[in-house]
Amino acid sequence: MHLFICTACGTQYPESAAPPAQCVICEEERQYVPPRGQTWTTLEGLANSHMNAFHEYGTGIIGIGAGFAIGQRALLVRTEGGNILWDCVSTLDAATVTLIRGLGGLKAIAISHPHFYTAMHEWARAFDCPIHLHAADKEWVMRPGPAVKHWDGDTLKLWDGVTLVRCGGHFPGGTVMHWAGGAQGRGVVCAGDVLSITTDRKWVSFMRSYPNFIPLSKREVEGIGNALKPFPFDIIYGHYFDRVIPKDGKRVLEKSVARYVAAIEGTRGY
Repeated sequence: MHLFICTACGTQYPESAAPPAQCVICEEERQYVPPRGQTWTTLEGLANSHMNAFHEYGTGIIGIGAGFAIGQRALLVRTEGGNILWDCVSTLDAATVTLIRGLGGLKAIAISHPHFYTAMHEWARAFDCPIHLHAADKEWVMRPGPAVKHWDGDTLKLWDGVTLVRCGGHFPGGTVMHWAGGAQGRGVVCAGDVLSITTDRKWVSFMRSYPNFIPLSKREVEGIGNALKPFPFDIIYGHYFDRVIPKDGKRVLEKSVARYVAAIEGTRGY
């Protein structure tokens, strides 16, 4: 019996003797099945081909990832109230466990949306911590388990200064994390690709499906902006190692919402 992992999105499935017939996540329009077709691996197989890299962005934030599947990296966020893993990757090796345990372990895991659920149960088991997921995306949990704690509503305060904010957009439960104490008290948003940082690192953008180029509506994008209005922040961390808005993050979000809405309404001048 094996816990098979989809090589296209990194989602781990329940134990089975043979790989699933298809990956439910990849068959849905927000993801895709590669031209080569559906293929599978396991955590053990990944250990033979991938190892995590680490990047310390600044005080309290370390990126972790191996470029597998979608290619996102997770963030180890070291807050005053405890360590949290923001988003998740399929690769969990001994070096990663040793490093995180040496820095105090994990108090919790929180994940922006289903494409990054990956091997979340392996991480929760290694660090004996809960996984906080928005209940609106409950149907996309391919491997249920007791570590998963579904939350409802628009915000969830994990502890002082750390709040999960439901923005919607990419998925109905699309979530970002606000850390008030980050960036020397100026505030940090960990965004996954709910706020997708553009290649020039000057804007963010928004999509229902990134690989299939399906946009969001004006209502959905304005809803994302409104969800974050109460929260001050300077830095935005996206979902790749190199996607960071290093300053003026709140202003960048506001102007990005305005640009997006003008573009889809046809009122933006060129």
